[in-house]
Amino acid sequence: MGESNSWRIMGLLLLFVLNAGLSSPLTEKEAWGYVEVRNGAHMFWWLYYADGQSQDLPLVMWLQGGPGGSGTGFGNFEEIGPLNRDQQPRKTTWVQATSILFVDNPVGTGFSYVEQPDLYATDVANVASDMMVLLEHFFSERKEFQDVPFFIFSESYGGKMAAAISLELTKAIAEESIKCNFAGVALGDSWISPLDSVMTWGPYLYTTSLLDDYGLKQVNSAAQAVKKSVQQGQFQKATELWSITESVIEQNTNGVNFYNILTKDPDAKLAASKGEGFLSLLARRHIRPLHSNSLDQLMNGPIRKKLGIIPQNVTWGGQAEEVFGNMAGDFMRPVIDVVDQLLAAGVNVTVYNGQLDLIVDTMGQEHWVKKLKWTGLPTFNNLRWTALDDPASQGETGAFYKSHKNFAFYWMLKAGHMIPSDQGPMAFQMLKMITRQA
Repeated sequence: MGESNSWRIMGLLLLFVLNAGLSSPLTEKEAWGYVEVRNGAHMFWWLYYADGQSQDLPLVMWLQGGPGGSGTGFGNFEEIGPLNRDQQPRKTTWVQATSILFVDNPVGTGFSYVEQPDLYATDVANVASDMMVLLEHFFSERKEFQDVPFFIFSESYGGKMAAAISLELTKAIAEESIKCNFAGVALGDSWISPLDSVMTWGPYLYTTSLLDDYGLKQVNSAAQAVKKSVQQGQFQKATELWSITESVIEQNTNGVNFYNILTKDPDAKLAASKGEGFLSLLARRHIRPLHSNSLDQLMNGPIRKKLGIIPQNVTWGGQAEEVFGNMAGDFMRPVIDVVDQLLAAGVNVTVYNGQLDLIVDTMGQEHWVKKLKWTGLPTFNNLRWTALDDPASQGETGAFYKSHKNFAFYWMLKAGHMIPSDQGPMAFQMLKMITRQA
């Protein structure tokens, strides 16, 4: 009984100091906490220590997409964390090779929260600024990670945020406001150039026999409207037209799954209901798939209880749609120039993409890569790729890759948008290659 009371008292003390940048008591395997990145804006993080000698292994920060998708939820329990959604050990967990820092980012995502509506981030500059506060706090508090290689891995819109965060981190390290050994950024199925994705949707679906000539014409016409708005700098309107283009695709493909064209989307054919705005429809398409009922029950039930520091009025994912809505004006803006700045600064940049992804199809990724002003691009383009064996299927090709200087590209076969979920062993092999452990 004494031990039980001690834990109850400790829990009350932790809740009392929540807004002072509290974190959980360290354990051998994990830690978690909040950082108040701005007054009233609280960001939640969750750290898993690598199996074995963690001080000798890299640290990876994982950023989810959306914006509004939770890394501590989806990335953790659906993709790369030590346990799956059913709380069973994951054979391809990345903690076998790295420590993992999941961050619910931007503020309002997952267990992160804001105290008032005007505190949501509205662009990637806001997002990067908030993350600098969190990383400064993290590396100051956990000095054991200051010298180990630190990588940022990302997925979808998380890649757009990762590029901006990486550039700000590079500046912060140079200014000595953050001490860490930043070793590179990996952009997975990333929303770096939204227009290049949209403009290749029609050709990609047509060549995979998911559109006929009539459908191709309709999709391309809708995509051209998006392009016109982007060129005119009307980014909010471009986001709305992007949503319309998705609806045109759904109507012409019998509800293709945007995240993996060979699987069925249970929420396919999500036509807007009467009176529903386009932002609400987009949230249903691209935020709710990251918040399935079973994952929601896990995070707001057993996980919430385990963490013990989540404020009573905060629900996991409760502010996700507001996060997405507040970023809508920034959604269609490209950040190719940011990737160019990273490469020019000598940052190691990796692009990886799933063969079966539609929302960020590989054709679109290849298009924006060819627009880079990086001096090494001509040599990179002239290289032939190298085949990688699939660790799960002996004798089969699991991916192709090529690299030159500080840039690499991985073509991940038999995978959609969420590569670690679709091809866990191949994703784990890629991780080890990028972090120079294979």
